[in-house]
Amino acid sequence: MHQPESQDSKLSGGAIVLVDHGSRLEPSNRLLLEAAAAYRQHSDWPIVEPAHMELAEPSIATAFQRCVHQGADWVIVFPYFLGPGRHSTEDIPRQAAAAAARFPSLRHRVAAPLGLHPLLLQVMDARIADCLQSLQPPKSV
Repeated sequence: MHQPESQDSKLSGGAIVLVDHGSRLEPSNRLLLEAAAAYRQHSDWPIVEPAHMELAEPSIATAFQRCVHQGADWVIVFPYFLGPGRHSTEDIPRQAAAAAARFPSLRHRVAAPLGLHPLLLQVMDARIADCLQSLQPPKSV
């Protein structure tokens, strides 16, 4: 489990909202719910809520409301996107600000998207290795 330094003070009153684009395809939307649940279990954050930017529920506004109802004083919004773009730099921050405005004492910040993190290179290696397996000729008996 990843444990931030001075965990109790950093986590107290805090919440994470994991935001993806949202899709008309239910399996895609379900993946975000699974990612949020996995992150909740992996981390020590007491509140982790999923949100879709558009096309599906829960929305960013709904996620903020859920966070507040669970006792959050502040929210970190994490764009579950590979790189920066209009959605992560404009749309999500705008929707997060509108959602936070409903709760005057709630503070929030929007984190950078995944980006080019060294661990993502390991994920790329694993996915490529999986594909290579399917290219190998069948072993003769």
